[in-house]
This record gives sequence, structure tokens and C-alpha cells, in this order.
Amino acid sequence: MKTMLSLTAAVLAFAAFPVRAADIAQPGPDRTSFQEGGGYSTKLDIGSDMAMVYGVGTDFAARAQSWREKGYTVGMMTGIAWGGYQAYYVGPDGFKKDEVQTEKSGKLILHGENIGYNVPTDGYIEFLKKYMEPAVDAGAQAIFFEEPEFWTRAGWSAAFKQAWQDYYGEPWQEPDSTPEAQYRASRLKYELYFKALREVSKHVKERAAAQGKQIECHVPTHSLINYSQWGIVSPESHLMDIKEMDGYIAQVWTGTARTRNCYQGKLAERTFETAYLEYGQMLGMVRPTGRKVWFLADPIEDNPNYSWNNYKRNYECTVIASLFWPEVFRYEVMPWPGRIFQGTYPKVDLDSKSNAKEGIPAEYATQLLAVINALNDMDQPVVSYDCGTRGIGVIVSDSLMFQRAAPKQSDGGLGQFYGLALPFVKTGVPLEVVQMENLPQANTLATCRVALLSYEGQKPLQPEYHEQLNTWVRAGGCLLFVDDNSDPYHHVREWWNDQGKNDATASDDLLKRLGVTDAAKAKPEAVGKGWVRVIADRPSVLQKNPDGAQTVRDAVAGLLKKCGEKLKTQNYLKLQRGPYVIASVMEESVSDEPLTIKGQFVDLFDPMLPVVTEKELKPGERVLLFDIAWARRQGMNDKVAAASTRVRDERRAEKAARKFTTRGPEGTRARMRILFKEEPKTVTTDPSVPVATQWDKKSRTLWLDFDNAAKDIAFSIE
Repeated sequence: MKTMLSLTAAVLAFAAFPVRAADIAQPGPDRTSFQEGGGYSTKLDIGSDMAMVYGVGTDFAARAQSWREKGYTVGMMTGIAWGGYQAYYVGPDGFKKDEVQTEKSGKLILHGENIGYNVPTDGYIEFLKKYMEPAVDAGAQAIFFEEPEFWTRAGWSAAFKQAWQDYYGEPWQEPDSTPEAQYRASRLKYELYFKALREVSKHVKERAAAQGKQIECHVPTHSLINYSQWGIVSPESHLMDIKEMDGYIAQVWTGTARTRNCYQGKLAERTFETAYLEYGQMLGMVRPTGRKVWFLADPIEDNPNYSWNNYKRNYECTVIASLFWPEVFRYEVMPWPGRIFQGTYPKVDLDSKSNAKEGIPAEYATQLLAVINALNDMDQPVVSYDCGTRGIGVIVSDSLMFQRAAPKQSDGGLGQFYGLALPFVKTGVPLEVVQMENLPQANTLATCRVALLSYEGQKPLQPEYHEQLNTWVRAGGCLLFVDDNSDPYHHVREWWNDQGKNDATASDDLLKRLGVTDAAKAKPEAVGKGWVRVIADRPSVLQKNPDGAQTVRDAVAGLLKKCGEKLKTQNYLKLQRGPYVIASVMEESVSDEPLTIKGQFVDLFDPMLPVVTEKELKPGERVLLFDIAWARRQGMNDKVAAASTRVRDERRAEKAARKFTTRGPEGTRARMRILFKEEPKTVTTDPSVPVATQWDKKSRTLWLDFDNAAKDIAFSIE
């Protein structure tokens, strides 16, 4: 969970307060953003487009205005399942524990003192509606309802028991009594937060419209993959069924991506590969809908006991993983900049239990700011891949969250997913993650030639999904189905067994529609213009077998061969987005050979922003480069290539080669690398600041070095 800062004013009155006309800004840019609880601070002025001010309270308008006056678009973020809502939780009769998510033992699931993970009752929903109103009235451009979470180990509170009765029209059952009870409990949790977000976002939109404003509603949420592995239920893709919902922030960061998984029998952290798949799944939820998605990048994580060196290594893993999805160009560049630029953590290379701590190393701060400035420039129309075979996808359903607790918990390591996905990411194949609930949407499978699917650990929520798959295969698609039909959740009361009236399974229904026979278990079987191959085994078993990954790859290779193609594998993924080169070399892959990238580049992970002509990456290493030669071929001969400061208003001007402004947090160092045709003669700034300069003749780039300032510095280079 992204830790929420304490907001002393968040529990105060919710009455609307006067708003000056100047307080209501027109919708502004939102490509980059961050969340922060307090008002503006010069030490946190990272220059992103949007400041998401956390929590409301009576001082929200003042906090929001303090950021707006510094040029930021303003949004508001708050928890939807938890938050500083003591005004609701604590009343005349004491703590409202009947509405808090509760374990079988009676233990309340809390998110801090007197802050519960709530069961979203009608009363709680009405409270949240009122809570959001001051943000609407104060001119917030968007509201972000963070982390709609219901724990799978919960389900014993009085409020949940009543919700069960209301939803199913039958007495509550202990969720751990049978697989069916667990499945139905999770599906109810899924619908409860869907209802809460539908009602609250509708109220927000209506209140804004009554004032002649437009406002967006978004949900910052962990990925379906992470929630499933951590035992949490959330509406996930179901939220796209809410017309008032405008999109997501994909909350993927070190804390989620370092969760261990199994590959070829070995359990380990695989931060890059896990982050790649998490980001891909979040994009898969949005891609067919056309709505917005931001990717989160966190330079640290909620656990404060790691060293800066550990945070840096894992940040590079996650931010590089996010950049391999070129359709996304919006980023939450960090949560809580206060805990990054003002927090202290164990010193580099010291044991995490040591009492010796330090603030962010200056060079790491500079590197972060260089990456953040690059993220502002990632909407690049020209994209090229150097990778394994494209067009392979794995299908996931929101029901992956429904089988995560007693009495028959599906594989705790999420082998149902990783057993199919890791064999490809590990071998340089840019695997896509396809959201099953989007299959009725046009073009959901348009980029897939081969789709992998298992019903171990997940089930299809609607029969329409099977008909869509049937149509897609018969039109020429290839399906690899991996399942042995042993999952006990096949026998819950659902549409595929006529609500429990027969013993049919979801797998039976799919294969019957496709018309495949047992022959598909040995080799691909033709279905219309397409092909189907069946592996009668569980992905969670295959992942533990040293040869299991190769078994999955061989089956996909057999399907591609039927289409006249060959499965290409390699030990790295490489992508170019405009001038930006992104690369990651995998461990546990087809070889241990390094990847050598030659040319003329600025290394954005090096805080000195050097020019390099050759970069060698060993397995387990990643890089982000600015391609100078590519930029010059596009006519960019006077262009800021890299900067550890926010660069705006870059332009050519009369008698000047280049003009631009910079802005960055006080107390950090700015460095820049700028392309020119020939060596500039003068560098002037307004206000005047000391600037060190160095001309690199070979690359024809000017290097600048100066102190960041939490105000615009206007540069003119002649």
C-alpha cells in the first residue's frame, strides 16, 4: 500500500467554502504528476504538471491554491477504502467497528489508529460524497479515489454479513467454509467497491456540472496481478463499466514488483519482469476503452528499512519496465516527494537494521530529476523494437482475485499467471497482458496472434467471453489452453454449470464451443482458420519444473509454425521511443551474453549526463539513453537532450540559438546536455546564477552544471 501521510485537517468539517474566480483554473496539462499532503514547498518543487493534493479538510482550498500559484494543475487524491475519516469511524457510540473489514478471529483490519479498511455501506458512501465536495468546490481538475481494497481474509463483520444477505438473498456463509463461499464472498467484495465508486464519482460529476465545471474521476490502484498475489479484491477492470470513470493510475513500484515468484523451480525477486507484467496488465484494462492511464514510478518504497542503493537499483528496474509500453506517456513521477527529498534512510551498503541514516544522496537526486524530465517527453510517435516475437499475449480475468483464501487457496505464488508469462518475458518476448473482461470490446485481441489462457486460479465471469474467443480463433487466432480441470472452483455455482445443476466446468464450455478434441493435447488442432493447442497440466506445476517454461514455449512455437512463423527468443528487450533508447538484459535467459549498444548517446541514469559511444549491459542491467544521432537525423540540432531539472518553453529566438526555462527543487543540483551545430558563445540567465559550462567537440553538445531553483530560471544561449 502507498502509505498515507497524516493530515491533521482531514477530519474536520466538510462544508463548502467560498471560492474566488481566480481559484478555478481551466483544465491544464496532466502528463506528469505527484501526490503530496501539504502545501507548496520549495524543496518539493519538481516541476511536474499536476500536484495531487492529498485529503480534503477545511484547509484544502489553501493547500491547493499554494500549488496552483506556482503553476501546477491541481487534483485531489484520497483513499476510498480507508483514510483520515475519523469523523465517520468514531462517533458518540465509539469506534464503528461493525463496518470495518474483520477477520475470522474478530481482528479488525486497520490502516492506522482508528482508521479501518471499511465495508462500503450506504452510510459510508454518503459520507464520502460529502467529503469530496470541498475539492470540487475549490476547482480541483480531477479527483483520484485511491486503492479500493477488500482483503480476502476478511468477511466476518456485521456490515459484510448484511451485504451478503442483501446481494445474494440468502444467509451469510463463512467465506472459508467452502470454495464456493470464498468465491461468492470475493465476488461480493468486488461489487461493493464497484458500487461505491460508481455512486461517489457520479455525485462528484454532478456537483461539478451544477457549477459549470468539468472534473475527471480516476482510481489509483495496484495491478490485478499484485492484488491477487497479496490477497486483496478490488473492482479493477470492472471500473470501466462506470461511465463517470475516466481512468487509472497504475500503482506499480518496488514494493509490489519485488514480490517473489517462481521460475524454472526457483523462487526469487524478479523486480523488472514483475513490474513489466504489472504495468502491462494495467494497460490491458484501459487499452480498448481509450481512457487515461498513468504509470507510477516511486524512487523508494513504503518499507523504510532498505538502503538508498537498494531503492536506486529497484527504481531503475521499475521505471525501465514502465517505458516498454509506448502507448502510455502519462506518469505519476513519485508519491510523497517529501519522504524522498526530506526523508532519511539507511546509508548505502549498510545493513538495513543499522541506526546510521542519511538523506537522499545528491547524485541519486540528480539522476531522478533527469529521468523525471525525460518522462515529460515520452509521447513519441516513432517507436521501434529489438525483441523476440511480438503478438503473444496471456489472458487474465478479475476473477483471479476470487480464489485467494481458505479453504482452497489457489497457488500463493500466482503460478497460474507467472507459469505462462515468465517463460516469454525472460526470453525477450514482449508479452502482452489481455484483460478478459475487455473481450467484448472491439480490437482487444487485435495485436495478438497467440493467446495463452488457463482456468486454474481464475474463471470467466460471462459466457460472452467464450464466444468472443471462439470467433477470434476461427478467424485465424491461435489459442494455447493450459489446464487439467482439477481446480475445485470449477464447481462453484456459476453460468457454465447452470448454477450448480450439473458438473460441467468453465474449461468444458470453452473447448466445446471451439470443437476441439483430445488430439489438441498432442499437437495444434485446426479450428476454422485458427489453431488450438491444449496442455493438460497446471501452470502452477509447470513453473516449478525446470523444463516447464520450455514446455510452454514449445507449444507456442508449434502454433506459430502453423502460421508460417518462428518463435524468436533472445536475452534482452530493447525499445526506442523517439530519441530514447530503453533496454534490459535478462538473467535466467537463453544466454548470459552482454548486450552492446553502439552510437552516440547521453546516459540518463548517470547523474553527470555523460556522452557515451558504447554501452555494455550484462544480465540484470538496464539503461535509458538519449540517442544523439537519431535526434540530429530529425533536425534537432539545437535541442535539450537531457536535464536534471524541468525544462519548459524551449524555443528558438532571434539572435539566440536557444531559449528555455528551468525549475527544480531547492537544494538539488541541475545538469544539462544540449545539442548544437557549433559551440555557443554565451550563456546568460535571468535571474543571474553561477553556471559551469563545458563544450564536447565530438558530440557537439554543451554541458551545464548549476544549482536548481524553485523558480523559473530563463536561459538564453547564443
